[in-house]
Amino acid sequence: MKKSTHLAIVQESAIHLDLKKSMEKAIELIQKAAAQNAELIVFGETWLSGYPAWLDHCPDVARWDHEPTKKVFAKMYQNSVEVGGAETQQLCQLAKENKIVIVMGMNEIVRKGVGNGTIYNSFIIIDSTGDIVCHRRKLMPTFTEKLVHGLGDGKDLNAVDTSAGRIGGLICWEHWMPLSRMAMHESNEHIHFSLFPMVHEMHQVTCRQYAFEGRCFVVAVGQVMRGSDFPKELKLPDYLVENPEQMVLDGSSCVIGPDGKILLEPQVGVVEMIFFKIENMDQIYEERMSLDTSGHYNRRDVFDFKVNRGR
Repeated sequence: MKKSTHLAIVQESAIHLDLKKSMEKAIELIQKAAAQNAELIVFGETWLSGYPAWLDHCPDVARWDHEPTKKVFAKMYQNSVEVGGAETQQLCQLAKENKIVIVMGMNEIVRKGVGNGTIYNSFIIIDSTGDIVCHRRKLMPTFTEKLVHGLGDGKDLNAVDTSAGRIGGLICWEHWMPLSRMAMHESNEHIHFSLFPMVHEMHQVTCRQYAFEGRCFVVAVGQVMRGSDFPKELKLPDYLVENPEQMVLDGSSCVIGPDGKILLEPQVGVVEMIFFKIENMDQIYEERMSLDTSGHYNRRDVFDFKVNRGR
């Protein structure tokens, strides 16, 4: 097991609903992280190309047959990512050239085959070899997300070995699904990536719980977004009309240790890439002496647990 891991947490905004410009920014950030000797760079929930926070702010978006919303959905689809397509191939090449692991949240589409009209809330993990070693789709879209995202599945609901350590991740409210947590704990995570639109107080609560329960390091990743980033097709609420530059997502990324204690305080309103080094990976097993939910603190004679990991 690695003794330490140097991370780069992206808390800079995507270019919302513009895949080409978002990719240009991602390339710049990956190269910058590698130049600072980061072993891994992580982007937040649907960073490519933008979290649809407008669902929770703009009036009328949930109205049946609302033409502006349909136009925004089409634009969102056209600026989403196909795993195995040009964008992910470019990211794989960047990972290999820069010898860095990439965790990338994205709006994912399937251009051919089953699900070719659906957008998935997904992330991929690319090892420094340039190989995609994990491709996850969020199990359940949360609340308003159901308007734009489809249901995911159990494929790659596990940690994977990379040059930056044994890592895995969940997306947002998956952290409140007890069985998704158990699936990840069973796979022996060392570093867990929690991808959120914003790591507000209750998200911090679930991340601390996850770290304590799973006896692993948790890197909670939030994003920044302003009213001015919202689709121009949609009407802004009055408070954003008055001040479109106010943040609707304020990042608040943080890092938590296997004992549930905060190692990096929430970075509220910070608009930059955040560097952090996990120093003592041995703490994982130090803490598992008292609690190991997939080992000696599990009653397999009482409980039966299985996961369908099919796509």
